[in-house]
Amino acid sequence: MRTVGSVTTVPFDDATVRSARRLFDGAERVLVLTGAGVSAESGVPTFRGAGGLWREYRAEELATPEAFARDPRLVWEWYGWRREVVRRCEPNAAHLALAAFAAGRAGVEIVTQNVDGLHARAAHATAAEAAGRRGGRTPGGARRALPIELHGSLFRARCTGCGRTFEHDEPVDARSRERLPACARCGALLRPAVVWFGESLDPALLGAAFDAAARADVCLVVGTSAVVQPAASIATAAHASGARIVEVNPEPTPLTPIATVSLRAAAASAVPAIVGQHENPSP
Repeated sequence: MRTVGSVTTVPFDDATVRSARRLFDGAERVLVLTGAGVSAESGVPTFRGAGGLWREYRAEELATPEAFARDPRLVWEWYGWRREVVRRCEPNAAHLALAAFAAGRAGVEIVTQNVDGLHARAAHATAAEAAGRRGGRTPGGARRALPIELHGSLFRARCTGCGRTFEHDEPVDARSRERLPACARCGALLRPAVVWFGESLDPALLGAAFDAAARADVCLVVGTSAVVQPAASIATAAHASGARIVEVNPEPTPLTPIATVSLRAAAASAVPAIVGQHENPSP
């Protein structure tokens, strides 16, 4: 165990888990903030940085409004490839534990920076499992496990004409511009419903995330570098409002100095141990 100021930075062991779990006892509202690290053990690549090349392009060259305006076929080809890569990945133990935690306990909000859709898939899997146990009836709490996806989803599209956003997970035919996804309502070209470089986050989603931060008693931060703004400020806003921070990350981050407990561990091993089998503190 190593203490830096008021921060306890410990390896992942039983004592650490008990320390982290105790912070949830009696907490009426819990905010969970996740980043790329929560999906690493599902095999989802970052598509950025080292090894992030697709052909001769980097993500920063393709995930922009300018790139789409210049060559929508190329951008859709890249996103179609990304969909197929991510589609082969499965929610890991961290996604499933968080989905069960949010579905089974009132006052839990999951906010993610990821666009891989694995939190939503975990929520649906949890709901299906619960429905099976209850003779086909889906418990109402299952909807609570659906995340706020700050940066959008690979499996949604938005119309460049009428602005409608909807689920869109079919394969993309990018052999020509005429074959690209088009809006069934107005016929305009569709684009991936993700936030690109140079674009602002949806103010309604961002506002909901900061509202959850302001109300949280505990904020669990999993697998985020805490450097991408404005999402990086959500946990600090929770801390400023009095929330205790529990961090799960193999490496220190800018949030480590304000964390009550900072666990050096991978998400799939640490998260189920921390949030599993927690009872709702209120009737």
